[in-house]
Amino acid sequence: MTGSRAGGQLEALEELKEAELLESDIPYIGRYRKQAVLFISELCGTCRVAEKMVQVAVASGLQLPVRKIGIAFAPVLRERWQIASVPCLVMLENSRPADRLYAMGSVDHIYMTLKRFEQEGS
Repeated sequence: MTGSRAGGQLEALEELKEAELLESDIPYIGRYRKQAVLFISELCGTCRVAEKMVQVAVASGLQLPVRKIGIAFAPVLRERWQIASVPCLVMLENSRPADRLYAMGSVDHIYMTLKRFEQEGS
């Protein structure tokens, strides 16, 4: 999944395809009651910074699966989940959006938001 690599490098977030999230019977999706997806744009500098911040937060010990998807390649999800702008970190519960984070703020803020979501209802 994600985390730290040897040598101090961060592991990249796994990239999703829209079809993976649209199909409800995919085993990967079904294995996790909760997960998060970072919507980004390749040409967005803020998105690159947000992705690095999310990588650091995940490497800090989160068990929650966190992956990424390019907003340009997810028109159905963008509309269905009402993604207003990027970067957007969508927290999913049972494959449905439970919360969204647009203002990443800091690594600590991202970590605490994801940790709180991870622990809710556990």
